[in-house]
Amino acid sequence: MNINKSNRFIPFMMALCVVIGIVIGTFYANHFSGNRLNIINSGSNRLTNLLHVIDDKYVDKVNLDSLAEAAIPKILAELDPHSVYISAKDVQAANDDLKGSFSGVGIEFTIREDTIRVQNVISNGPAERAGIIAGDKIVSVDGKPFVGKIVTNQEAQYRLKGPKGTKVKIGVIRYKQKNVKYFTVTRGEIPQKSISATYMLDDKTGYIRIKNFGETTYPELLISLAQLSQSGFQSLIIDLRDNTGGYMNPAVQMANEFLPKNKLIVYTQGRKSPRQEYRSDGRGNYQNLPLVVLINEGSASASEIFAGAMQDNDRATIIGRRSFGKGLVQLPMEFPDGSMIRLTVARYYTPSGRCIQKPYTAGDDKNYEQDIIARYQHGEFFSQDSIKHTGPAYYTGLGRTVYGGGGITPDIFIAEDTLGVTSYYKEASISGLILQFAFNYTDNNRQKLNNYKEMSELSDYLVSQNIVEKFVVYAEKHGLKRRNIMIRKSHKLLERYINSRIIYNMLDEAAWTEYINLDDPAIESAINVFKNNAAFPQKPQKENKKKNTTAYVSRDLREHGHIKIYHA
Repeated sequence: MNINKSNRFIPFMMALCVVIGIVIGTFYANHFSGNRLNIINSGSNRLTNLLHVIDDKYVDKVNLDSLAEAAIPKILAELDPHSVYISAKDVQAANDDLKGSFSGVGIEFTIREDTIRVQNVISNGPAERAGIIAGDKIVSVDGKPFVGKIVTNQEAQYRLKGPKGTKVKIGVIRYKQKNVKYFTVTRGEIPQKSISATYMLDDKTGYIRIKNFGETTYPELLISLAQLSQSGFQSLIIDLRDNTGGYMNPAVQMANEFLPKNKLIVYTQGRKSPRQEYRSDGRGNYQNLPLVVLINEGSASASEIFAGAMQDNDRATIIGRRSFGKGLVQLPMEFPDGSMIRLTVARYYTPSGRCIQKPYTAGDDKNYEQDIIARYQHGEFFSQDSIKHTGPAYYTGLGRTVYGGGGITPDIFIAEDTLGVTSYYKEASISGLILQFAFNYTDNNRQKLNNYKEMSELSDYLVSQNIVEKFVVYAEKHGLKRRNIMIRKSHKLLERYINSRIIYNMLDEAAWTEYINLDDPAIESAINVFKNNAAFPQKPQKENKKKNTTAYVSRDLREHGHIKIYHA
C-alpha cells in the first residue's frame, strides 16, 4: 500500500523537477549572456514567429538571413538616429577607423576613372619597401585585372588588406610608362593616427588637430604635447573642427590632463544604465596651461564631451560654431554570426548637467540628417543670434550661462564668410573639378614638385605658377564655362583651394592643415585670446550683458576640401 502511494507521486515530482530546471536555466541564460545577443523565444515574439511562418508557408524560397539583415536596420531606425546595425562583412571596416592600426599594404588611394591611384605611401611601410610610389596606377591584384566598374573602395580594401605577413602581388602602371610593373608586397601593421597635425603657430602657441577619438588618441596627445614642450610652447589650441568623435574614454583621458583634481568631466545615465561619473584625478600635467578649443557643426560625440568639460569647468575658451549635438551613448553588441549592433543605452551629460543631444523624432531620420542644412538656411552660420537653443539654461562653475538640447555653443562665434564666393566657385567645388585638376597637375608635375619638401616652399612655388588660369582652361574643357568677372572675384579662394589639394597630394595632411590655417580667423581669434590673457573664462559681471564676439571664416577648404581618400 505504501509502495503504491509512492508511485503516485513520482510523476508529480518529475514534473516539479522539470519546472525548476526551466526556471533555473532561464535565470542563468538571462543574467550571464553578456553582450552576445540571443533570440528569446516567447509567445509574444511576433518577429520570430513571422520568420518561421514565412520560411514554412511563403510561395517562394526565401533567404531568411537576408530578410533579417534588411529588417534589423529598419527596426533600429525607429529608436533613434544612432542605434545602428553593422553586417558581419562590415564590422572590421567600421572598427578600423578607431583602432590604432590595421593590417594592409600601407597606401592612401583614391579612385579616378575606374582606376586606383596611389595618393601617398606610408613612410617605411610595406608598399614603400616593395617599391610602390605615389602616382602609381594599380591595374591588377594577385594576377587578376582590377580596373573598370569592379573597382570600388570596398573591393579595393578587401583585396589589398589582409592578415599580417601575407603577400599580395600588385601590378601598377607608372607615369609616362606603358608596361605594367609588378611588386610583391608583404602586408604589415599600418599605424592609424587620429592626430593629423602638431606644430608651433608662433614662438609661444602650440597647435594640435585631432580628427577622431580612437584607441591611440590619448598616447598620441601625450607625444604631441611633449613635442610642443621641446619647442617651448606656453599656450595651446586644440582643433576639433569636423571631428565626428569615436570612443568616449580618450576624451575623458584628454580632459584629465587639463583639469585639477575631482572635477566632473562627464556622466552617463539611461533607463537601465545607472549614473556613472567620470572625474579628474589631479595628475594632469597641463592644468594651468592657457587653452583654446576650436569646434564647428562637424564636431560631435567625444569632441563635445571634451569641449563641454572644458567649458563647464571654466577651463578653456571655446571658439567656432555650435557643435553637432550628439549626446547618446552606444553599446556594441555582437550577434553569433559576427554582425553587431550599436544600441543606444544612455545619454551623456556635461558637468553642468546639460544633455547636448539635439532633438530628434524616432523614425524620422531624414529631418535629423537635414539639421545642418536647416541651421545654414536659418542663418546660424552667419549670426550667433540665430542659434535656436531648445534646452534649458545651465551654469558653469563661475556662473556663466550655457545651454543644453543641441550641441556646444562656443564662447567666441566664428561666422561663415561669403566674401569671394560666386556661383562659378561653387560649381567648381561641388562638381569635383578642382580635385580632379589638382590630382592631374600633381601627377603631371610630380618630378618637379618633389624638389619642395616643406609646405612654405611648395606654397611659394605654386603661387608663381598662375595655377588659377591653368585650372580655368582645364575646367572649360570639362564643361565649366569661363566667367571672367566671377573668376576674378573668387581668385583667392580658387588659388587656395587648388594649392591646398596639391600640397596634400605631394606632402601630407599635416602640411595641408598648416596651409589652410595660414589666414584662418578662428586661429587668429585664438591667438588674440592668448595675447589678452583671456583663455581662462572670467566670472560674469551682473551689470554687463553677455556680448557675442564674432569673427568670420570661409568654409571653402574645410567643407569642400576633402577628396575620398582610402587606406589599404
